[in-house]
Amino acid sequence: MTTTPSLIVFDLDFTLWDCGGVWVDCSSPPYKLEGGKIYDQRDEIMRLYEDVPEILDWCDANNIPMALASRTTEPDWARELLQLMDLPVRFPFQEIYPSEKTRHFSRIQAESGVPYSEMLFFDDEQRNIIDVQAIGVDARLVRTGLNATTFHHSIETFGQSASD
Repeated sequence: MTTTPSLIVFDLDFTLWDCGGVWVDCSSPPYKLEGGKIYDQRDEIMRLYEDVPEILDWCDANNIPMALASRTTEPDWARELLQLMDLPVRFPFQEIYPSEKTRHFSRIQAESGVPYSEMLFFDDEQRNIIDVQAIGVDARLVRTGLNATTFHHSIETFGQSASD
């Protein structure tokens, strides 16, 4: 087991971003970029959680590749928001479609070549944490959007028993 993850995988809704208090597939596109902020048709702000840019920068600075595993019924909407946030280039592996997280991880593992035991995953839904832990991924529950404290604690305790 490595001491740091070889790949960090993130869920989107309520983990990396807040889409006006709803899941991306409950937001109201088309989205518009005004004054550096992204709005949907309800005039709700689509935004990354405050610490997420710093977390993504840390992963890049430490040469740890990142992936997305998002179960949404509107993958095109999620991809549009990622584009508006200038994020796609940061995630070489993107599994964004309605399915079990284990299917997302099977594809990520096949494409990346990274064993499950070397992956760290963040998600806001306990059922996804349980499913992904069962295949050997170090999965961490995010309660109110990913923050730097939870992220760095997870890096420090990677491979140990995951408790939030």
